[in-house]
Amino acid sequence: MSDHASHPPRQPPPLPRIPARDPRGHKGTFGTVLVVGGCCRGDARMIGAPALSAHAALRAGAGLVQLAMPAPIIQAGISLCPSTTGVALRTHDDGSLIAHEAAAQLDEALARATAVAVGMGLGDAPDAAPVVLRLIQHEDAPVVIDADALNVLSQVPDLWRDFRAPCVLTPHPGEFIRLASVLRIAHDPTDAASRPLAAEALAQRLGAIVVLKGAGTVVSTGHETWVCERGHACLATAGTGDVLAGVIASLAAQHAGTPSSPRMTVPRLSLFDIARLGVQAHALAGEMWASRHDSPSGLLAMELADLIPEAIESLRHS
Repeated sequence: MSDHASHPPRQPPPLPRIPARDPRGHKGTFGTVLVVGGCCRGDARMIGAPALSAHAALRAGAGLVQLAMPAPIIQAGISLCPSTTGVALRTHDDGSLIAHEAAAQLDEALARATAVAVGMGLGDAPDAAPVVLRLIQHEDAPVVIDADALNVLSQVPDLWRDFRAPCVLTPHPGEFIRLASVLRIAHDPTDAASRPLAAEALAQRLGAIVVLKGAGTVVSTGHETWVCERGHACLATAGTGDVLAGVIASLAAQHAGTPSSPRMTVPRLSLFDIARLGVQAHALAGEMWASRHDSPSGLLAMELADLIPEAIESLRHS
């Protein structure tokens, strides 16, 4: 398959407004996000990344968030984001996931989820692969694939055959390069001129929405491509990508609409528009922080997440 589209990408329409929130709604009205991540293999502990995504999902308006993490660290994850509920994924004594039992637990959680975010702090050891593959085959809710889940997928031969879920991939350039290698995509994700072509090629190959992160984040369906013109250098710090994954998953849970969300009372948005709005809200929140602190550095990811409600409100009225 060629790295180039058979036709030039269409120019996307302007960003839509984020729909007004239903004043008569309740937490069940505004979607349930399932966040899957974290690891505790051997001496490794990665707890903060999924908790940041869960916190951002709540800040972006999700009614409910479930945090699925390995059992030995689930309590620590919930303590960082106490508004979540937890799914304690079963593990072996060394902390690695018991794949078939974790898959069964995720199936139960997926029945309640209207969107999923996976990969934050998950690690790319072999026990992570069955979890990621199970989620990209889930057809009933949008799935945001981030961080280590992308690295897991880069190790899967014939990767494109496994995608069934409506997916948003959120690679930074390093993650993109690993995926592009297995898919034989040659475009440079670090070169400003070729970043749109890179995102388009990956989106076409996998039939997914691609959010290629970095200065001038690119969002592409493979046929429509949009480049974010907002943002700030302060966003170049640990954890901000985890926040973005949570924001996109939250907006998808509220506004994408799935067979499992029949009570949806707000207008539905395309997954492409949801990804664009999530990127824009994330960028605006970074600008807000930099303006208020008069600094290009020092932003903490949790501070960024706490500015997301204000950024989203501005997108309701822009």
